[in-house]
Amino acid sequence: MTTLPTSRIIDGKAFAEGLRRRVADAAADFLGRSGRAPGLAVVLVGEDPASSVYVRNKAQQTVEAGMASFEHRLPAETSEAELLSLVARLNADDAVDGILVQLPLPAHIDAQKVIEAIDPAKDVDGFHPENAGRLMTGLPALVPCTPLGCLMLIKSIEPALAGLEAVVVGRSNIVGKPMAQLLLAESCTVTVAHSKTRDLPAVCRRADILVAAVGRPQMVRGDWVKPGAIVIDVGINRIPAPERGEGKTRLVGDVAYDEAAQRAGAITPVPGGVGPMTIACLLRNTLAAAVARTGVVVDVPSA
Repeated sequence: MTTLPTSRIIDGKAFAEGLRRRVADAAADFLGRSGRAPGLAVVLVGEDPASSVYVRNKAQQTVEAGMASFEHRLPAETSEAELLSLVARLNADDAVDGILVQLPLPAHIDAQKVIEAIDPAKDVDGFHPENAGRLMTGLPALVPCTPLGCLMLIKSIEPALAGLEAVVVGRSNIVGKPMAQLLLAESCTVTVAHSKTRDLPAVCRRADILVAAVGRPQMVRGDWVKPGAIVIDVGINRIPAPERGEGKTRLVGDVAYDEAAQRAGAITPVPGGVGPMTIACLLRNTLAAAVARTGVVVDVPSA
């Protein structure tokens, strides 16, 4: 493993900007070869403010990357049958290469049923069981965007991961499990830790690569970090910040950043680390889906 003399901040914002530029160049190449731009359809049900902002950012960055953006905003009372009907129409639309249904969905809609209704070839979130199974068995697949972005950031620091010990704290289907599979595919020795793990600090201290994705503010302390380790903080948590004034808050990760930065070889900040990579990898997945569906050969950025 590369020895880093001092802790290095992994600039996810800058890396994501570079990735979007590479995707935009490849999308322009795809347009020239196929006569159309790769297309991404994003579906939002209801008016959740955070989701609404996220969808707007996705649409803006899709257009800036030279892709076609198809945005579908549905009222919160939309029935499950109506949403599934829309998904079926998007599956059949040749102008749409990627489909993303923004989560969470209203309580009356079965999110898993909707995920499974999406054509796996257009499942740019990588949540369909077919894509999850292909990832696990080492077959080409559309991979969830956040873990893919994490792997890209890890490899920007250490390109050769074979033989390194990796610990993933968190076992969600969205981040933890696919992250572990991606690291296994890089020939890391992988431990998936979670709320039932015995002596979690000791497990984390073994890690050359430590990925925290548990959704608990600053849970991973500095003395949990092996000196020189690469630390990837997926968490985005809003906590009170009385020093900024009454009622004010600030964003922190799942890692106690100031402590961990004293020991880590490289570490992602929050914000500005993993977060910007998610949409950039969504655009990359849309391009990859377009290439796989059409057979048009262009250079798709990979981890």
